[in-house]
Amino acid sequence: MKVGDKSPKSKPLCPSFARIFTAFLRLGATSFGGPAMIAYIRRMAVEQSRWLDDATFHDGVALCQTVPGATAMQVAAYVGLRVRGVSGAACAYIGFALPAFLIMMAFSAFYVQTQAMPTSIAAFSGLRAIIVAMIVNSAITFGQNYLKHGRDMTITAFAAVAFAFGMNPILVILLAAMAGLIAFRDVKLPIKPYLQTNIPSTFRPLLMISSCAAAVFALLFAFHRDLFDLAALMFRIDLFAFGGGFASIPLMLHEFVDVRSWMDSQTFMNGIALGQVTPGPIVITATFVGYMLYGPVGGIVATFGIFLPSFLVLIAAVPYYDRLSRSVWFNRAVGGIFCSFVGLLASAAFHFAQDMPWDIPRALLALAAIAALLKKVDIMWVVLIGIGVSVLML
Repeated sequence: MKVGDKSPKSKPLCPSFARIFTAFLRLGATSFGGPAMIAYIRRMAVEQSRWLDDATFHDGVALCQTVPGATAMQVAAYVGLRVRGVSGAACAYIGFALPAFLIMMAFSAFYVQTQAMPTSIAAFSGLRAIIVAMIVNSAITFGQNYLKHGRDMTITAFAAVAFAFGMNPILVILLAAMAGLIAFRDVKLPIKPYLQTNIPSTFRPLLMISSCAAAVFALLFAFHRDLFDLAALMFRIDLFAFGGGFASIPLMLHEFVDVRSWMDSQTFMNGIALGQVTPGPIVITATFVGYMLYGPVGGIVATFGIFLPSFLVLIAAVPYYDRLSRSVWFNRAVGGIFCSFVGLLASAAFHFAQDMPWDIPRALLALAAIAALLKKVDIMWVVLIGIGVSVLML
């Protein structure tokens, strides 16, 4: 074959909607590890199914890391969007999220029935120590990625102090974005070649989906104001969750525990623990919160609210990714936002640690979990082993 020739195998394929849905349904059923699932999505979409080439996939990952929402969920939607438009994105997004939703609904029902049992109390008591470890590890990971200079540390410290003194974390994020516009004014963006996205405008389907979502919100407002408030709050949390699923934890903690007192911090930590033994992103904890408040209907409404914004943002942004990635203002603001999440996560870890009934076994369990996570041990194994150790501590 001559250089430059293209064999049929090199041409991206155009799968059916059913094929996209079932492919991501299978991935979603085993999607433990959050962002680690991106490697498996790439293997399926690029190497096995040949839906995308490697460069296109990596462009999508870069975009998904700079818009709000759970990164792996966003990458799934991006693949669907590139191969079959907005309908393909919806098939991939729903297929990838569906197993986590169904399992979390089942776990939530089981939790309601068994939370007073001694074994459950022991398991969740130990798991709370692991949740503290997980959030500490997330803060460290964010810090390693985004804290390079003194100005980064300053924004982080401001976010941590502001959150600790009760400032609304969304306001903290907005102020951090403004600080980024000033602090990173001398940062130069690398020169990149212009890319052809080959994606038509998504304006019409975006408008249609947004209109349908608005109708759902209107019905909730008219017939069940509490469910409307739940959906609206989840929508707002996801809209500001830059940097992946863990970035939503401080926002959830502030709204669910501190402001609205929907549950105490220990129950919320139990929800996070269930989210970690459930495939899918940690934001699936929203399903647990909705179920605890209003039963199965609450779980459905909360899930709808927490996943909708990032999907809308993604399909709106992809056609303009090249321009967005070159925007100095956008990159400066996002840089400030990412720094703020280090401080928010550190403050959330401190908040949870304060509410823990610490003793020597739990302290050792938390330290062991931090060490394991820093060594890149799969988070699912850390949680499962933590359950076993917690039960033995009974």
